Amino acid sequence: MVCPNLNLPTRPYPSQYISVWTAKDGTAIVIRPIRPDDEPLMVAFHEKLSDRTVYLRYLSSLNLANRTAHERLAHICACDYVSEMVLVAEVKEPNTCERRILAVGRLNKLITNSEAEVALLVADPYQRLGIGTQLLCRLIEIARQEGIHRMVAEMLPDNFDIQALFRKCGFRLCSIDQGVGEMQAVLDL
Repeated sequence: MVCPNLNLPTRPYPSQYISVWTAKDGTAIVIRPIRPDDEPLMVAFHEKLSDRTVYLRYLSSLNLANRTAHERLAHICACDYVSEMVLVAEVKEPNTCERRILAVGRLNKLITNSEAEVALLVADPYQRLGIGTQLLCRLIEIARQEGIHRMVAEMLPDNFDIQALFRKCGFRLCSIDQGVGEMQAVLDL
């Protein structure tokens, strides 16, 4: 269960979590916490996702209109940075200076605040460039700095790419019994 936002005090934008990373193809990517003004970029990001990618991330089908609903994206983009941390991987187009989000990683503290759920989503054209690995590594480091002792993630058993990524970052995988045979990745920090 994710800790609900109960009008907890918010903290300033966590600029200490901004960094630049170079992808396998040489692209300079800024990894940073999400901001409220990212909502239009998130809409464009979701438009680049295939049905298969959406299914693998959300463990079910979720149409574009639901994924890009203002209420949903406003909540994600205006996170409080106390109970959750959302990182985006972004590039700037060299010719237009337009920003584009390539991937999103999310860390949600659970009720105990010593455990957090993690999730990643990389737009189809940017998969296999190491972006997901970078986001997950950053989220692990943030979890440590935030005093989280355990990270968990749920995934479908046929999502072999994400399973490999979590194993690569030190998570152990196990099956959980929820009818569809979901897998859970766990990392003790």
